[in-house]
Amino acid sequence: MKYVSLLLKSQLQYKASFVMTVIAQFIQPFTFFAGLYFLFGRFGNIKGWTVYEVFLCNAVIGACFAVSTCVARGFDQFDNMIRTASFDRVLVRPRGAALQVLGSGFDIKRVGHLLQSLVVLAIAISGADIAWDFPRVIIIITMLIGGSVIFSGVYMLQAAAAFWTIDALEVGNIFTHGMKEHASYPLNIFPKWISVFFTFIIPFGTFTYLPLQYLLGKTGGSGWFYAMLPLLGCVFIAPCAAAWRAGVRKYSSAGS
Repeated sequence: MKYVSLLLKSQLQYKASFVMTVIAQFIQPFTFFAGLYFLFGRFGNIKGWTVYEVFLCNAVIGACFAVSTCVARGFDQFDNMIRTASFDRVLVRPRGAALQVLGSGFDIKRVGHLLQSLVVLAIAISGADIAWDFPRVIIIITMLIGGSVIFSGVYMLQAAAAFWTIDALEVGNIFTHGMKEHASYPLNIFPKWISVFFTFIIPFGTFTYLPLQYLLGKTGGSGWFYAMLPLLGCVFIAPCAAAWRAGVRKYSSAGS
């Protein structure tokens, strides 16, 4: 909380710039949803998924991505720490390296993107045909939690890669921004191998496609199973943390 307080004070030094950035991040993604709306106006549906159902998928992904880029921004920019040798200072301080890296880049301005995603989520929920019950309410909550954790894990993997290759950012973007674009749509519209990859390797499907199928009545089974499925996907953070620790152990200062 001390880190967040300091970063918030620094970002609010130029209040007009902060507010304009938040507004821009709130407005800009709506152009994507406008294009998606007109696309569905022409074709009606994509493999049985209506425009509001795809909006729901996009809104969940957008909200999770906004939270992770806000909280895990330090890992996203970690390659700069290696390049400028500032990670050496992190290692001699009496706090964990992961905590310090997280605290180095808390991006409050992402609240604009988060608010936009929540607005679209509300619109999608009102337009989609959902037979609400208590497990379905929990599904929405666990989808948002699980997605934020999984995206943060991908950022941690991107940071771990910087120990072996300094310019890891563009490679990491394939697994963050690229995967965000793919996971914004129901996985069954893609080839089978993509669905398998996004379910068992990078488990985006555990907090989007699979829970959404139950939420929208496209599959049966226990609602509580689908409610817990996004949290099960959070296990993905374990190998990400292991890769991070391996990178830290491998690192022997900029002088090496």
